[in-house]
Amino acid sequence: QVQLVKSGGDLVQPGGSLRLSCAASGFTFSIYAMSWYRQSPGKGLEWISSINSGGFSTTYAEAVKGRFTISRDNAEDTLYLQMSSLEPEDTAIYYCAKRTGAFISGSTLDSRGLGTQVTVSS
Repeated sequence: QVQLVKSGGDLVQPGGSLRLSCAASGFTFSIYAMSWYRQSPGKGLEWISSINSGGFSTTYAEAVKGRFTISRDNAEDTLYLQMSSLEPEDTAIYYCAKRTGAFISGSTLDSRGLGTQVTVSS
C-alpha cells in the first residue's frame, strides 16, 4: 500500500517551493525503486522522477530537471519530492508510485498512492 502524506500547502505561488512526502506501507520499501508521477487536468499520467532502491541513482523528466529533487529515507519508509522554482505548468495531482524492481532500468510502474493536489498560482 502506498500512502501519500503531503507537507506544505495546496496553493503555492510561482517561484515557490514545496516538499511532498510519501509514507509507504504494506511492502518492503527499501528493496524497490520508487517514482513520482503527476496528472494535469485533461492530460495523461506523466512520469517525472525515479529513484532506485538504495537511493543513489535518480532520473528526471526534462520538464522538472534542475528544479525537482527526489530522495528517500529507507529507515523511515518515506519517499520525498522537493520542488522548487514552481511554475503554473506544475499544477497537477502528484502521485508516488512503487516500481516492480530495485533498479530504475527494467522496472515499471507497479502501484501508486491516491495522489495530492498541487496548485501553482498567484
